[in-house]
Amino acid sequence: MFSGKHEIIHVRERFGPGVKDVQWIGELSAEGRWIVISGDRRITRDKAEYNAFRSSHLVGFFLSKGLYKSPLIKQMERILALWQTIETQAGLVQAVRCSSCQ
Repeated sequence: MFSGKHEIIHVRERFGPGVKDVQWIGELSAEGRWIVISGDRRITRDKAEYNAFRSSHLVGFFLSKGLYKSPLIKQMERILALWQTIETQAGLVQAVRCSSCQ
């Protein structure tokens, strides 16, 4: 669907089951230009994970509690409906980060 434009991969597929959030956040941050779409709201609540994510070079979108508890197909429908907005917002955040690096 996004062939040639985006790579979509599940964290467990990339890093294996049981990977700690702080580990994958650090590794993807080092690579740069990753956008994370997650239902794992613990990242926003756990102090170590929150600090790792906030200091990373990742752009994150976290599903609302209601959407996270919805069937997977409903989650995907909503993400696809918002895809253009996600791309636009991610581009704006990345541009702001890049301009502050200079």
